[in-house]
Amino acid sequence: METKRQKRIAKILQMDLAEVLQTAIRKNNVHNLIITVSKVTVTPDLSLARVFVSIFPSNKAKDLLTELQNNSKVFKNEVAQRVKHQLRKMPELTFFIDDSLDYIEKIDRELKSGNNPID
Repeated sequence: METKRQKRIAKILQMDLAEVLQTAIRKNNVHNLIITVSKVTVTPDLSLARVFVSIFPSNKAKDLLTELQNNSKVFKNEVAQRVKHQLRKMPELTFFIDDSLDYIEKIDRELKSGNNPID
């Protein structure tokens, strides 16, 4: 279970990281791509932050995830500059794909087609 402190730091990191990623997309002049930082979880010792990103269109997700992982030090540095008065030590960032929307869409498609696995 997360403590209040972990939740507060995760929320701060989520907001600032979303702004950093959106700025990076605009700066690199990338079109037709939406990145959302859907969730951030922080370990109890505040040394590691797991960042879950939702990427649309999902066919670009794997390529973009490797790009995010390769540039995690750059993103860590930019976020650290934003939160330097709130955190002493910036946690390491690890990125994961949040595929919950794809999962929900798949279930919805199956239910609409009549292949209800519950019946």
